[in-house]
Amino acid sequence: MSLLLLGQSFDIFMILKWVGIGFAALFALFVIIAFIAFGSLWIQAYFASARVSMFSLVGMYFRQVKAPVIVHAKIMAAQAGLDISSQSGILTQRLEAHYLAGGNVMNVVQAIIAAQRAGIDLDFDRAAAIDLAGRDVQDAVRTSVHPKVIDCPDSRRSGKSTLSAIAQDGVELRVRTRVTVRTNLEQLIGGATEETIIARVGESIISSIGSSDTHQTVLENPDLISRAVLKRGLDAQTAFQIVSIDIADIDVGDNIGARLRADQAEADVRVARAKAEQRRAEAIATEQENRASVAENQAQLVLAEAEVPRAMALAFKDGNLGLETN
Repeated sequence: MSLLLLGQSFDIFMILKWVGIGFAALFALFVIIAFIAFGSLWIQAYFASARVSMFSLVGMYFRQVKAPVIVHAKIMAAQAGLDISSQSGILTQRLEAHYLAGGNVMNVVQAIIAAQRAGIDLDFDRAAAIDLAGRDVQDAVRTSVHPKVIDCPDSRRSGKSTLSAIAQDGVELRVRTRVTVRTNLEQLIGGATEETIIARVGESIISSIGSSDTHQTVLENPDLISRAVLKRGLDAQTAFQIVSIDIADIDVGDNIGARLRADQAEADVRVARAKAEQRRAEAIATEQENRASVAENQAQLVLAEAEVPRAMALAFKDGNLGLETN
């Protein structure tokens, strides 16, 4: 009986042993396959102090995340001295989440590095939000460091090369303006775009020229217009900060005031002619009425003269003529 129990214990022990060996073999096989698939990436991350575990790399495979993108982004962040350890830093999980949300991981990390080098405060959350909003965060940082110039008006969008404004003396001025802007990272999400800047600057320049007494004033001091426009705060609620507004070119156009006065004078002449023609027609009509009245009076006179012989004949017949007979 004891031998039977001993045999059964031996069988259970052998089964557990082979099960353990099987699990160990599977684990070893898993490690070998994982190392073959992700070993080079893990080694790169390890020697770059990027802290990406093998389990994270395997998890990326099952989550359909491109592991090379995440690893290279984290290596780049680690080598640039960015925070990759704290909860608000560039953690592997946060990079994966941004990738799965459809963001450009490399673009975000490069933008954060560029902002750090330029002394601009840009954390991962804001950079990721800008990227997911559809803005090029790297270009935004680049524009914040190196301001760009916007033509006003933009001939590529509007088809016009100059703005047309009229001073109070009626002379047209054709103006081309260049606006230097810097990205405002605080208002990049939800802020108005370049089209709004161009529209506001164009409207303000036209208004400023229109309030000038003469066009010579604008030609002599074009910087007065640009400074007046710059003080209006046209970059409010936009994704940009206006650095300067410069009048690149200004030309004298048509004398709109003189043309309008000439047109008005011609219109006045036409009105005067029409009124004179009306008065002439009224005079002719009055003359015709007077002639008709004279003719009517003459007819009545003839009728009256015709009544005289008749009255005399009736009086003679009736003996009322007033003649005395002997």
